[in-house]
Amino acid sequence: MASSMKNLIEGAITFVVGLALWLFTGDVEIPVFTLTKVGVVLMFVGGGLLLLGLYQSVTGSRAVKDH
Repeated sequence: MASSMKNLIEGAITFVVGLALWLFTGDVEIPVFTLTKVGVVLMFVGGGLLLLGLYQSVTGSRAVKDH
């Protein structure tokens, strides 16, 4: 699988999981951190992966293979 497609899929999944955490865990309390903040971080990471995948697909970058 091309790295651009891999980044697009991983970014979309990460973004959706982060969005779900941000939207639906506002009243869940755990002692170490809040799940809404984890959701925001995951949305940023997913968005970054989506942007990287889009950039790679537009520029045609591929993983360098040594022969």
